[in-house]
Amino acid sequence: MTDRAHHRNLSHLDRMTPRAEVSVIASCDGVLRASAVFGVVMDDQRTVALFHDIDVEEGRLHRMVVDASGVVEDDWLEMEHACVSCAVREDAIPTLSRLVADSRWDHAVLALPVTAESLPAARALAGATHHDGPLREARLATVACLVEGSGIEDDLLGDASLAERGIALVEEDERVVGECVAAQLEHADLVVVAGDPDATGSDLIDALRGKDSRRLDGLHHLTTAMLRAGRHDAPAAERRCHPLHALHTETSGTGDLSSTPPGHVAPTSRAWMLHLHSDRPFHPERLLENIERLGSGRLRSRGVFWLPNRPDTMCLWDGAGGQLSIGALGTWDEVRHPRRTHLVFIGTGDERRALQVAFDQCLAGPDDVSDGGLAWLDREDVLEPWLGERQ
Repeated sequence: MTDRAHHRNLSHLDRMTPRAEVSVIASCDGVLRASAVFGVVMDDQRTVALFHDIDVEEGRLHRMVVDASGVVEDDWLEMEHACVSCAVREDAIPTLSRLVADSRWDHAVLALPVTAESLPAARALAGATHHDGPLREARLATVACLVEGSGIEDDLLGDASLAERGIALVEEDERVVGECVAAQLEHADLVVVAGDPDATGSDLIDALRGKDSRRLDGLHHLTTAMLRAGRHDAPAAERRCHPLHALHTETSGTGDLSSTPPGHVAPTSRAWMLHLHSDRPFHPERLLENIERLGSGRLRSRGVFWLPNRPDTMCLWDGAGGQLSIGALGTWDEVRHPRRTHLVFIGTGDERRALQVAFDQCLAGPDDVSDGGLAWLDREDVLEPWLGERQ
């Protein structure tokens, strides 16, 4: 190889290597978010942070840029739609692109609005860092989640709403705190635990976070180097947040029901994980009769199920803090997976046996599906308000 050719190849490699990193911080606690961000910018003068906050009533976005020298920008922007997705697409990506192109910085941190879920933002940022995207000079490093250790059990399993805490993201935000905290934990590459959780709270954090995530105890231990060292795998993070993830966790035992301690749930854990699964569908009427027994209480639950009157539809199950969401996720053919009814519950109380009994009572029997579900087509669809009209 000639020197000229060698030089040309190296130049091409330089253009392909991102010159900067972008990290994301999500939290349900504004004080933790501010403390973490100011800590990392003071830790590294080459780091800049973008705070995003939404004033829903005024329809405005507050953008603040800070680095080790202090506040660099502080602006209020009018928004046509006051939502996180619009804020990321219309302002965060262009602003981050501008910041990483500035020679003063080679690491940018996006501090999401308090209670915002990190998955949609990370999805948009991952797309923007492609070779032809507006953030092509950067790579997505770490998606971090900050949680307060004291009181984490009540935050995750209690029924307090974001509105009651005064931290609702939008006016119509009906989420409970547990739904928000769980979603951030499940998606994060790095979970930073502030304060001192008790043993049960610590075990709950481990049960909910991704099995390939990192955990850091003590906000003061968070460094810029930790954020920059990560490499966010967007498809993998989305897979572990998808309700179908439950189907890919190893279970043991025979029959329809089994309880196993996969992932971070050790045999000595004060938090338990219960897998309830069957190749049979839920009986729609019996599901409605038992839905409070399965979907309420101090539990985190998620999974998928199918119904005899909608045999092609993969249905969502997502519960936290006594609230339950069910809906249609698409078809089983689209995910190339055999139909299954599989719910995963995480809790700390004595609910496991009652959940098993309720789950068993919801399942359709052999006679209910002996004709392939044809008899169900002429019956009232009692789940239509949740799943929409049958196609």
